[in-house]
Amino acid sequence: MTIAVLGAVSLSAWASPTFNAGAATLTPSPASAANADPAEQDATDQTSSRDESGVAPKAANGTPLGPEQIEQLEQLKQTDRAVRQHEMAHQTVGGAYAGGASYDYEVGPDGQRYAVAGEVSIDYGPVPNDPKATIEKMQTVIAAALAPADPSPKDYQVAAQARQYLLEAKLEAGMQSREMDQARAGAEGNDRGDASVPDPSTETRSAA
Repeated sequence: MTIAVLGAVSLSAWASPTFNAGAATLTPSPASAANADPAEQDATDQTSSRDESGVAPKAANGTPLGPEQIEQLEQLKQTDRAVRQHEMAHQTVGGAYAGGASYDYEVGPDGQRYAVAGEVSIDYGPVPNDPKATIEKMQTVIAAALAPADPSPKDYQVAAQARQYLLEAKLEAGMQSREMDQARAGAEGNDRGDASVPDPSTETRSAA
């Protein structure tokens, strides 16, 4: 994982499992295979081979795709949607601390590019000399890291580091609060002490 900037890290590099196109086959369920008429089965295969527009998907050169290529194409489309949703979740929750998404692409059998991995950079460095701001920032970073439905190992790592910074900031904020309380208590004590000391010039002396 590459570090984008100082104090920032790529959130996910979320990647799909490798799809083995050579091993992919279209296998009907046992019940349908046993009972299906060959002609009906051919019609079913042709229907499943068509995309949402009702036109059978084709290769970049215009030739129809075979069953294995269609299976590969559907896998790539699903992966593309999942990857983009994953990175969008990071960006939406991360807000100002999240950068733009970048993707790795694979060219499908139809000649189109599909996202198969992605990453979003996020600034999770503590805010210098401001523990309260750091607490708020780390809460956002943790939420952003764990926003996708399927956080990656890198997402969990970023969240864990942000929790560490959050804990340190809470301790620092607590120390600052105690020091301020002690300073106020000391100042009030000095004020009371000054008020209780009698002014010698106003003392009345008894006659000897």
